Amino acid sequence: MALETWFLFALAMIGLALAPGPNGLLALSHGLIYGHRQALFTVLGGTCGFILLMAISVLGVGAIMQTHGSLLMIMKTAGALYLTWLGLKLWKTAAPECQENQASDRVSRRILFRQGSLTALANPKVILVFAAFIPQFIDPTRPLFSQLPIMILTFAACEFMVEYTLARIAHWLRPWLNAHGRIFNQCCGSAFILIALLMAFEQLA
Repeated sequence: MALETWFLFALAMIGLALAPGPNGLLALSHGLIYGHRQALFTVLGGTCGFILLMAISVLGVGAIMQTHGSLLMIMKTAGALYLTWLGLKLWKTAAPECQENQASDRVSRRILFRQGSLTALANPKVILVFAAFIPQFIDPTRPLFSQLPIMILTFAACEFMVEYTLARIAHWLRPWLNAHGRIFNQCCGSAFILIALLMAFEQLA
């Protein structure tokens, strides 16, 4: 991959990572509740989930899903149900000031990693976005498998940087957010449920 092409690709990936979505919201919420060290595993899980989706897309599964609507509908339904469950869980989460001393020790890093990865995998639209987006930066004159590792690693670095920054911001703002922690969790939970509803309505449209 030419350097100028990589630079444009990196800028595009940063813009894609900055777009509001469930994983950024989850990183922000976990950064507030558990602190940035624990939220690191949420971010790692989300990054791995996106890497998997990216690999699936560049291997052509995204095109297959575009021609098989029933498969996409099943994945969207499963994703909407998972985001709804996650939203309800966040809604019921106690305010950070009630958890600050103990929540970080109680939570399993494996659970945080799993939540991050499943949240990334819950939205199959990402596969279609990648399927239409990635080909624009592939050089047909060069071997495909020499370009894919660079693209995947670049995207992973951009996604990780953005999500972990959100987790750090939430951690630094903890003293100011403590007074409204319950409302913050409810807003995050409502956002997840809203995303799930939009996914469901899109299927009915």
